[in-house]
Amino acid sequence: MKVLRLVSDVREFRIASATASLGFVPTMGALHEGHASLIERAVRDHDLAVVSIFVNPTQFGPHEDFAAYPRDESADIAACERLGAAMVFAPAALEMYPPGDATRVQPGAIAERLEGAARPGHFTGVATILTKLFSIVRPDAAYFGQKDFQQLRVVQTMSRDLRLGVRVVGCPIVRDPDGLAMSSRNRYLSTVDRRAALALSRGLFRARELWEGGAREPDPLRNAVVRYTDGTGVSLEYVSAADPLTLEELVRPAERAVVSLAARVGKTRLIDNVLLGIRLEEIA
Repeated sequence: MKVLRLVSDVREFRIASATASLGFVPTMGALHEGHASLIERAVRDHDLAVVSIFVNPTQFGPHEDFAAYPRDESADIAACERLGAAMVFAPAALEMYPPGDATRVQPGAIAERLEGAARPGHFTGVATILTKLFSIVRPDAAYFGQKDFQQLRVVQTMSRDLRLGVRVVGCPIVRDPDGLAMSSRNRYLSTVDRRAALALSRGLFRARELWEGGAREPDPLRNAVVRYTDGTGVSLEYVSAADPLTLEELVRPAERAVVSLAARVGKTRLIDNVLLGIRLEEIA
């Protein structure tokens, strides 16, 4: 497995493998089993799989955890090799944002609500770095986890709108046996906070039970999450029941939905979601 740091080297790698199909998994490192499932899918689907490891500064706000974001590059590289990746691209910040860098990719309305409203500028940073990475790596397909569902939809929309020629594939959430969605930020949780965080997935699972029982009004779906988190020490930032394609908030009964949330558990911010009435592979 190659570990490359320079854009020029990655471009040479892609020229040398021009006839091979390439699956790409962009990450910010701190890899866990959720990332592993994406890499395994890329390895299975393509001749070559490439993983990027880059903690992107432009998607963090001024009071967010960029400096403290978990980093363990040597362990991440070892995991990529074990999982069968052909190459890891691990650039320095100046390689991706050289002096004078000023161009940004501004996503549309789908990026303005939920995480976009809670974290102004976040999706501009996401769209910008992924446009750069897609241009450098030139993958046939890129793999993203459902846990960051709005990000998945933003990137799918961006790739379509900008004619980037990259198929953006959503992969299911990987959960711990107790239901907590795997996240690089889970390592911030104390034992007490981790126990409290289980209220998030339990509330979402209750919303899914209501849906499976015939509930189609959005308010009961949202309220299920609120009830499960009430009094647990979890501080909800938002609970949404939205259309899974547009992410517009539902105001009447619907035949498909994504119920999503953001919350703080102690000092750690977590997100999670469930899809209702639609399969992940139907969303593109």
